[in-house]
Amino acid sequence: MPTYISFASYTDQGIRNVKDSPKRLDAAKDLVKDLGGELKQFYLTMGAYDIVIVFDLPGDDAAATFALSLCSLGNVRTTTVKAFTEAEYRDIVASLP
Repeated sequence: MPTYISFASYTDQGIRNVKDSPKRLDAAKDLVKDLGGELKQFYLTMGAYDIVIVFDLPGDDAAATFALSLCSLGNVRTTTVKAFTEAEYRDIVASLP
């Protein structure tokens, strides 16, 4: 199952309601599960992003659904990337001409 990493930043609304964010995290975990995946890691971070989450989902459509659903609530903006494991990386590099 593909792995994705989302970098999230609080919106003005999200930071005003930051005390509700643990409930929002629980809802995000439920959404990932409903989409057939698993939220593997959650980090509160300092720097360019406020939150980093690592999750597995069946594919890009499910990842897009998750990201759009999360952002549509207005509490965060995200940048999501697809991640490759070390084994996948080695296979990709080995397949280069």
